[in-house]
Amino acid sequence: MLTMMTRLFNLNYSFLFLSFLFLLSCQDDGEKKEIARLVTEWQGKEIIFPEGIVFMRYLTDTIDFQIPETDYKVLVYVDSFGCISCKLQLDQWKSFIEEADSLTRGNIPFLFFFHHDDYKKIGSLLKRDQFDLPVCIDLDDQLNKLNEFPSDMTFQTFLLDKENRVVIIGNPVHNLAVRDLYLKQLTNKEHVSGTMLRTAAEVECPEIDMGFFPVTEKKKALFTIKNTGNDPLVILGTTTTCGCATTGFDKQPANPGGTLQVEVEMAPKESGFFSEVITVKCNTDEFIKLTIKGQAQ
Repeated sequence: MLTMMTRLFNLNYSFLFLSFLFLLSCQDDGEKKEIARLVTEWQGKEIIFPEGIVFMRYLTDTIDFQIPETDYKVLVYVDSFGCISCKLQLDQWKSFIEEADSLTRGNIPFLFFFHHDDYKKIGSLLKRDQFDLPVCIDLDDQLNKLNEFPSDMTFQTFLLDKENRVVIIGNPVHNLAVRDLYLKQLTNKEHVSGTMLRTAAEVECPEIDMGFFPVTEKKKALFTIKNTGNDPLVILGTTTTCGCATTGFDKQPANPGGTLQVEVEMAPKESGFFSEVITVKCNTDEFIKLTIKGQAQ
């Protein structure tokens, strides 16, 4: 019986591994190899939680919260590197958590661990976005020391099973493919509608250079996506690699030969060069990748 359970466990993880690579098939060869290495290394690995964990709300009130023994849980680790506001994207997390709660009746706990120098900044962001979930301030970075997480923030988020083993590695608010994989695993349902008609699309200019502009200003870029297929084109959602970039897009379908627009607004939190990727999910076979770059002074 134990051997059979082990085989089923390995088959399940092999399926998720292949699904993950398929969903990320639009990456270049170097990125795919690195993703494959990380997935192979982390899938099935047990996450060790430190003892004496203290959770807080808004970083002001300590609350009585224990890590629950549910079938699944989501672990989000945030390190001390880079722009914290850009990395967190709390509004996107709230949206994803609401969707997961609606599909699972609120049975999926989300565990946020912060190891960052500017805790006042984190507290102000939590209050600004009314993010009232329990969070842990890991002053000594114990969680990372016990588990040695990847340095890339894209791979510092995990879907864990009841035994705290990694089922999926990847950030669902940074990547639509990972988001769909999380929801499919949590609900055992496909969240890329198989009944929706598929079409083809192309972007007239997939990369826009915003040039030089003051860090106190906002810049906008407008992308046009043309329906080159035989059925209506619909934009289903977008994600960005940085919380400084926000998007808006046409909600109505575009008939064959028609176009849809995606507007991206960049509001830098600090000066320096930026190059951000926006992923657009449509009823096409692959996600559409857009890029904005520029220099905030």
